[in-house]
Amino acid sequence: MIPFLSLKDVTALHGEEINEAVSRVVNSGWYLQGEENARFEQHYAEYIGTKYTIGCANGLDALIWIFRAYIELGFMKPGDEVIVPANTYIATILAITENGLVPVLVEPKYNTLVIDDQQIESRITDRTKAICIVHLYGRISCTPKILDLCKKYNLKLVEDNAQAHGCIYAPTGQRTGSIGDAAGHSFYPGKNLGALGDGGAVTTNDPELAAAVRALANYGSQKKYVFKYAGRNSRLDEIQAAVLDVKLKYLDADNAHRKEVARYYYENINNPLIELPDRLPDGQNVYHLFPILVKDGKRDALRDYLAANGVGTVIHYPIPPHKQECYASAEWNTPTLSLPITEANANEELSLPIGPSISIEEVETIVSLINRY
Repeated sequence: MIPFLSLKDVTALHGEEINEAVSRVVNSGWYLQGEENARFEQHYAEYIGTKYTIGCANGLDALIWIFRAYIELGFMKPGDEVIVPANTYIATILAITENGLVPVLVEPKYNTLVIDDQQIESRITDRTKAICIVHLYGRISCTPKILDLCKKYNLKLVEDNAQAHGCIYAPTGQRTGSIGDAAGHSFYPGKNLGALGDGGAVTTNDPELAAAVRALANYGSQKKYVFKYAGRNSRLDEIQAAVLDVKLKYLDADNAHRKEVARYYYENINNPLIELPDRLPDGQNVYHLFPILVKDGKRDALRDYLAANGVGTVIHYPIPPHKQECYASAEWNTPTLSLPITEANANEELSLPIGPSISIEEVETIVSLINRY
């Protein structure tokens, strides 16, 4: 059996240090907003290349607090528009609509799976306040054109970095999470940098935004029993912070193994039913996932064939956000909304096993099965 991702095996790679970190927290008697959080926030900010990291409960909350902070600070208001890729995981859209903002969905490029920067400018209106890019599957989605558009129209650039810890924007050498005005990060267990439960963070160089986000995630309070905002309880606990601080030391090495797995897939998959997304230069993809596109309506059949031969796969994502029931009556989701590339991706995408614990021998088995299909 080759699982899609064995979290037990991933944790075991650094198990001794993780156990020591968890025991340290348990024995300390301090479980929230303590030294572990402060240490991880400092180390993660240094790694990403920003002045501030603010830990929170999960990646969705991280994005919610960014947009909410911009509203509280007067840069946005409910009804304003945010340009966002149409093929993202629904959490990106939820963070926008949670704040009463309007998502403006833009198609991806079919061969890259990330937002098509050539389609953005035509969607900008006088209500547009931000572009939210998503480094989907671990692939860089920022481009010089997107940065130019933000400058030209005075737009905030928000990064959804839930899937791309450690990815590099080649023109400047910056890590994702430090390119825009603010970024949301997820530490869901299956991520490249994953906790042993839920966790998230916001990174930014903006001190005013950082202070607002930290307050909003702590009931809206900057001082005990004094509430500047109507916030929520959304904090990263000490155990998760300690675990993440251990795993952060190995992130680049773990990503390097993912790249070796991806290299083998790219160089050896040979089946006319399968199309691989464009291969990016080194560093611009940290391969959180390895998506393939399966033609001729054969995606589900290939998934079942691999499962029958002991290989786990996952579809990311079978129903795009604009087709979800929760947005069926949304004003922005008009009957004329046409997103054929997004819908094609949803019908063809299949993610193959990849991660820091999978062996190249297992990858060889997977490729052999695919090529015989």
